[in-house]
Amino acid sequence: MRLIPCFLLSITLPAFGASLASDADFLAAHGAFLAGDAAKLERFSQRLINTPLEVYVSYYQLRLDLENANMEAVKDFLSRPEDTPIIDRLRGEWLRLLGKKQQWDLFDEEYPRLLDEDTELACYALQSRLRDQGQAARGEARTLWFNGKSQPDSCGPPFEAALSAGVISERDVWQRLRLTLEAGNVSLAKQLAEKLRGNYAVSPDALGSAAADADRYLEKLALNNAGKGQRMVVLFALHRLAKQSPELSVARWKKIATHFTKAEQHYFYGWLAYEAALKLDDRALQWFKAAANTPLNEQQAAWRVRAALRAQDWPEVLAGINAMNGRQQRETAWQYWKARALQALGKPAEARTLFAVLSSEYNFYGQLASDELADLPVLSEATEHRPGKQDVTAMLALPGIQRTLALYRMDMRSEASREWDWTLRNFNDQELLTAAEIARRNEMYDRAISAADRTVNVHDFGLRYLAPYRDALQTHIREHGLEEAWVYGLIRQESRFVTAAKSDAGAAGLMQLMPATARWTARKLGLKNYRPSLIRRLDTNLRLGTYYMKTVLSRLDDNPVLASAAYNAGPGRARRWRGDQPLEGAIYAETIPFDETRDYVKKVMSNTMYYARQFDAPSPQLKQRMGIVSARTAENQPAMPDEG
Repeated sequence: MRLIPCFLLSITLPAFGASLASDADFLAAHGAFLAGDAAKLERFSQRLINTPLEVYVSYYQLRLDLENANMEAVKDFLSRPEDTPIIDRLRGEWLRLLGKKQQWDLFDEEYPRLLDEDTELACYALQSRLRDQGQAARGEARTLWFNGKSQPDSCGPPFEAALSAGVISERDVWQRLRLTLEAGNVSLAKQLAEKLRGNYAVSPDALGSAAADADRYLEKLALNNAGKGQRMVVLFALHRLAKQSPELSVARWKKIATHFTKAEQHYFYGWLAYEAALKLDDRALQWFKAAANTPLNEQQAAWRVRAALRAQDWPEVLAGINAMNGRQQRETAWQYWKARALQALGKPAEARTLFAVLSSEYNFYGQLASDELADLPVLSEATEHRPGKQDVTAMLALPGIQRTLALYRMDMRSEASREWDWTLRNFNDQELLTAAEIARRNEMYDRAISAADRTVNVHDFGLRYLAPYRDALQTHIREHGLEEAWVYGLIRQESRFVTAAKSDAGAAGLMQLMPATARWTARKLGLKNYRPSLIRRLDTNLRLGTYYMKTVLSRLDDNPVLASAAYNAGPGRARRWRGDQPLEGAIYAETIPFDETRDYVKKVMSNTMYYARQFDAPSPQLKQRMGIVSARTAENQPAMPDEG
């Protein structure tokens, strides 16, 4: 593990950082704001004058009744010199209020200063511009139109203006209807349907029936002389049915296919193939071929290639990547798999050129590319930097850093994270590493990793791959015979070493254990008097988490790729994602149907490589470490006992 220079350990925080009195006053002010107690908020605001967090208290005071706030007071706040997201946050809230009231002169004065823009405010800006830049505003409204998601209410007037002027045509309405149906946004589709007539006409009732029970809708279908709009509803129902069962969808399709144009037939097969590929159905490739040259969106294009990877059809892998749009083709994943396809197809020189470019990247695909070149990256080859005493002292004096440290100390993590990201947004590599070191020393491990991860040319892998709690983990790692690097690779991805981390799904603690998993594991370990609150205790969390890691590893062929997938998505799913033939571990990982789990497994395995180097542990190449995932058999498919 990297040693921190002694002089860094002697640096102390500014007096503000240790001010417990200021913390108590600020928490009281924050509580008064949440309670809507203006008098109490004013009282505590006086105690926080001339502190870095005073700007937050001023925000609270204005935000209590922004609609009736003194305009000059708002303008004074928005013109304050502090560099903090809380000022831009009020600016956005003020602009929303001005937009709703259609106070366009005031809106136009403040809008150019907004940094954190969103679609709602962009549409208010278009409403303002409709007054004197109508043609340009209507044209920009059209660029926002093509979205399958519902847009904010503020987009309504620009859209209506563009529709009335013909800038958004009936064909554009039709194209957006298709996008909404592909996204499953039936309520918006019904609204759009009201704007379509004639051959394009779509029945809102038919949309409702198709959405409620696609198979029943298709069973009762009559398609004689069906218009384009009705046929689109049928294609929507077929797509919806394919999500449940490609088998049912294709059976319904065969009975009605002749009623559709060639383009519509290809469109159907594009979506059928996509849904089949997500289910790892071997027929996906033949259905992608049946889709012919129908335009595929990026998700469909990606799964065309993934289906080819699972079939180890390298010509189709290459064809699928070459058919992607230019931006998608340049993504690291597809550059790597293109190189692998070229290599498999007897074009080693072209493959090596791509591998050489990728090998300079410090990520999963960079590591795999280096393996293909038989030239593992050595961390010392990267330009490293460690901040000096003056660097750290100067950065600790920045109000943004002081605000972050105080907010974290008061357990206001979301506010602290926003302040941190805002403060670091324009930092160079050396400044990012200085900030990361400050975060590490204050046990803000997630922020330290986040800052160190952003560097481009100058790095500190000791900060990028922090390894806290080693003493606490050693006993559990030895007890279960686990590889320390893999355990750290998983924890880094699970929680970034935040002991209080809790996911939206309810996973908690350093190893992000779900309550049911923790309860099952505690029972297996024979823990008496176990209760859910113990998940948040460091030692209990590590004990349960490492036992569960060992359990899934042992029952999944001692394969860390399968075990990592199981830890994130459950052992049953990890088993079902096997192929009918053995799969290279990297192909298994690339074709995991869950976006989160696919990204998770790749990052855990990449992290493991870097931790092995940090710990000076012997380690195979990543490609070897990924190994081969054995084929699906009757014996390896049942769920683990008691795993739910």
